[in-house]
Amino acid sequence: MIINTGQRTDIPGFYSQWLAIRLREGSVMVRNPYNPTAVTRYRLSPDVVDLIGFCTKNPAPMLDHMALLAPYRQYWYVTITPYGHEIEPNTPDKGEVLRAFRALSKIVGADNIGWRYDPIFIDERYTVQRHIRDFAFIARSLKGFTHNVVISFIDLYEKTKRNFPEARAVSREDRHALGRALVSLARACGMTLRPCGEGDELADYGADCSGCMTTAMVERAVGSRMRFPAFIPARESCACYLACDIGAYNTCGHLCRYCYANHDERAVRENMKNHDPASPLLIGRPRPEDVVRDAKQASWIDPQLRMEF
Repeated sequence: MIINTGQRTDIPGFYSQWLAIRLREGSVMVRNPYNPTAVTRYRLSPDVVDLIGFCTKNPAPMLDHMALLAPYRQYWYVTITPYGHEIEPNTPDKGEVLRAFRALSKIVGADNIGWRYDPIFIDERYTVQRHIRDFAFIARSLKGFTHNVVISFIDLYEKTKRNFPEARAVSREDRHALGRALVSLARACGMTLRPCGEGDELADYGADCSGCMTTAMVERAVGSRMRFPAFIPARESCACYLACDIGAYNTCGHLCRYCYANHDERAVRENMKNHDPASPLLIGRPRPEDVVRDAKQASWIDPQLRMEF
């Protein structure tokens, strides 16, 4: 099975100590965001967890705990954008993140780490030309350290519109201008450009529109053919196999204005105050009224087929 850590928050960036303790103790609890008394307990063991997926803006705090992750197969996405602190208030310096990306790649391998340049929005400061320039710089900095880069154009979710009211959808003309240029820049640095949730719009320019965490990518990261259970993506436009996330909404301290996972800053700060690194839950502790169930877990690796790359 797959354990994901990055759909709801940035665990490596803010909760690396908690995850390290969970790995040592061999289990984690997750509260259902839509039914707060329902709690699922997952066993963290390499015999049932085939892959741990990460998505972070700051992998550096996790580098000290990589020995705990060594028994697990991993796939990391690290988001590096051109935006300043007026958009991403609490993200680290871009140079620091680039250095951490390269250090992480040396540990897990270029096939097990990808770069996310998303979401893309256009305004007077972050123009099409600036995106092309900054994308080129980051791509050159990561050449040889990854084979995948993911882009997406900003989605105006209700939370996004509330926290970033001046954001506007990217026009078709700008999407195509960027797609054409970024595919070429990525290719020159040995990377495949993968649009996330954008359909096949950029396929004619050479983008791989199959998804940013597909079953094929999981199999490559794991190194084996797998027998995936049936799965319904969260969005119709999404082909990625993302399930069993151990994070929680309204807990990401980056406070990016475009974020879909945070309701508002007050909720985030309140939840972060209630974080206990020793708790099996990311936020708070188990309560008497909780109904805890153990997840049904099994390896999805097909023992009859092993892939060679």
